[in-house]
Amino acid sequence: MSTTDSANPPPTRDVWHEAHASEEFATLRRRLRAFVFPVSALFLVWYLVYVLLADYAHGFMAIKLVGNINVGLVLGLLQFVSTFVITTLYVRYANRKLDPLAERIRAKVEDAS
Repeated sequence: MSTTDSANPPPTRDVWHEAHASEEFATLRRRLRAFVFPVSALFLVWYLVYVLLADYAHGFMAIKLVGNINVGLVLGLLQFVSTFVITTLYVRYANRKLDPLAERIRAKVEDAS
């Protein structure tokens, strides 16, 4: 059941405050931050390295690897690949570590209303 069903009234402000103050919610936030902050920092560093190489290391980025494919093109394409890898890793992490806990919190909020 959803909080928008007419059979269940929406949770009160006290119910939301209690859920927000719970140890389960703190664990959920901690788990989310444990994934998001390091991965975001790593990706931003990776992106910054790519931009700096493209701007200041023209010779390195122009090295041909195969035919007309050079280091710059490969690193640029790897930016897209890393985005898809991060997305896949996040979905797996969320399915395993975040969603079950969020579902328990949601159930408690809906039961309390």
